[in-house]
Amino acid sequence: MIFPEIDTPAVLVDLDVAEANIDRFQAHCDAYGLGLRPHIKTHKLPMLAKRQIKTGAIGITCQKVSEAEAMIAEGGIEDVLITFNILGSEKLTRLKALAEKVRVSVVADNGETVAGLAEAFAQARAPLAVLVECDTGAGRCGVMTPEAACELAVQISAQRGLRFAGLMTYPPIGKEAVVQDWLVAAKALIEASGLQVDVISNGGSPGMWDAQKVSVATEYRIGTYVYNDRSLQDRGVCTWDDCALSVLATVVSVPARDRAVIDAGSKVLTSDLLGLEGHGYVLGRPDVSVAGLSEEHGVLTAQSIDLTVGEQVRIIPNHCCVVSNMLDEIQLIRGGEVLGPHRVRARGQVW
Repeated sequence: MIFPEIDTPAVLVDLDVAEANIDRFQAHCDAYGLGLRPHIKTHKLPMLAKRQIKTGAIGITCQKVSEAEAMIAEGGIEDVLITFNILGSEKLTRLKALAEKVRVSVVADNGETVAGLAEAFAQARAPLAVLVECDTGAGRCGVMTPEAACELAVQISAQRGLRFAGLMTYPPIGKEAVVQDWLVAAKALIEASGLQVDVISNGGSPGMWDAQKVSVATEYRIGTYVYNDRSLQDRGVCTWDDCALSVLATVVSVPARDRAVIDAGSKVLTSDLLGLEGHGYVLGRPDVSVAGLSEEHGVLTAQSIDLTVGEQVRIIPNHCCVVSNMLDEIQLIRGGEVLGPHRVRARGQVW
């Protein structure tokens, strides 16, 4: 389905599909007694965050302080976990102000971050909840061993203004048993030191349907599921019908029988590949490849391109989360009805 009344390039979000995605995974978490804490970096929209909370989410996850500020500005969101080492006096000042408005918890994987948090919250009215970030195999941030997790937990608990709140990890895909063993070991060591481990936060959309296999976790963080994208369809996590976000583009040139050019380049579709070939999936045209991008142009190729200048195409991007941050507004639709533009409230909030 195309929408000739919408100028292109445009990002479309089908609310029927997004809401169905929210409902389906909330029901999955409810069935296993797992708290759901959606990561709003995917949609960056307070309206969808509030829908997630209304459906049963225990709070939201943000990646940066400014993102959290944007999400609570309209009210209705009262519990935020920021899953990023927060460094620097300006960010810490803003974090403290945020914590005076809503319930905030953060993560840390090193002593420098802990020291900065402790200094900022030494005189706060209530201690800041801090989770130890753990690298359970994904190779991003996080302490590397359960022993290191215990050591940092003890360090956090000794700081005035801070409260050790638990553990957090972004897990390696398909390694639920490894993650379970790692977190169980860390929890046991920390409890043996005399501390409680109230929260164990796990999460990631690629492993969403196996979330319950890390049974030690108390909550699951997940972002992409609300829209889904080509990367998750390729993994078998969702179908094309579950993809709520698409890019609407117009063919601006057909210079050859096997090639067409559209008005959506890397500034809309982004350059993320995530191990895939091409930069998206053209709905209704599985034979067409989004073969190349420059800033403003996208190159489509096929044995017979069979497109005309002025024709619209819809593309499911490889990675919807990045696309959400590319434009000031999205176009909301329900099925075939255009509801109109909607501001991406947390767009560009990356500090």
